[in-house]
Amino acid sequence: MSTSTTSTSTTSTGTTSTSTTTPDASPTSDVLDRYRRHTPLSDPGAHAPSLRALPAEPAALAAAVRGLVVHYVASGLTFTPERLADIDSRWVARMLERLAARDPAPLDRPREVDARVVGCCRDAALLYVAAARELGVPARSRVGFAPYLREGFAHDHVVAEHWDAAADGGGRWVRVDPQIDPAWVGVDTLDLGTGADSPFRTAAHVWLDHRAGRLSEAELAGFGVGPDLPLRGRWFVRNYVVAELAHLTGHELLLWDLWGAMVPPVVGPDGRLADVDAPPDPDLDALVDRVAEALVDPDVDPASLDALLDDPRLDPRRGVVCDSPSGLRAQVDLTSAG
Repeated sequence: MSTSTTSTSTTSTGTTSTSTTTPDASPTSDVLDRYRRHTPLSDPGAHAPSLRALPAEPAALAAAVRGLVVHYVASGLTFTPERLADIDSRWVARMLERLAARDPAPLDRPREVDARVVGCCRDAALLYVAAARELGVPARSRVGFAPYLREGFAHDHVVAEHWDAAADGGGRWVRVDPQIDPAWVGVDTLDLGTGADSPFRTAAHVWLDHRAGRLSEAELAGFGVGPDLPLRGRWFVRNYVVAELAHLTGHELLLWDLWGAMVPPVVGPDGRLADVDAPPDPDLDALVDRVAEALVDPDVDPASLDALLDDPRLDPRRGVVCDSPSGLRAQVDLTSAG
């Protein structure tokens, strides 16, 4: 029997948000097996042994991952075009290939910044997920927003979840932010929780709060890439619900990948990002409502999520365009990591 739970959280602007979800029973063995298997993007290929050598303990694994990725913006460093191209590596196999070429030492050994892969939260999360899967632990990535990274704004973010069979007497999904050391912020990034009261706000939770009137369109401007960029607001949150669905169905794509009904950023005549004027689309909003309602259940059967991809507005397999901060804009071949 499922039971309804109501949780209250604080938005990036300090207002109160309440969401009600009705979780299903604990996931079946088939569901856990699904998330234990690699996807094409998480598959380490020939570098699988290097992942199997990583520690299985979540805190140690997260620490190891933090030593593999240097953030392309948050680090404050300037990278050559060749190094910046790392952010489009996409496949774990390709990231591991670059890491091995720069320093063949075991992945949990400290390495210099020049020996790391340039990336972002998505890459840290997917490396964590890939390592967990290689170690036999069901794992997946979640797309959303992290108000704990900056006061008054919820930055777009990707985190990981792994299945802890011993937790709470019957097992549960444990949400981890492998990019952020718990000592850096005022939250436990090794167990963020998976409900509406989690300090990490999934895109689905944010969207449903908006649709229920708990977050105004003006408040949604506090969710995005940054407060000084036009990559934020209602259209951006809706895009991220579509991205969250992709991640949970085995398509852990880059944050600057676009497909289906996703609204692209706008570049003005001066070459700078400009405000996006996304026209009303009630049909798309209703579709994203259905997606979000499925995603907020942490124990949702991925087969029901797969069925949502029958709609071409949601399916990345029909074609993805990479619109990267590196300057790359190209159609992506998702069939090969070569």
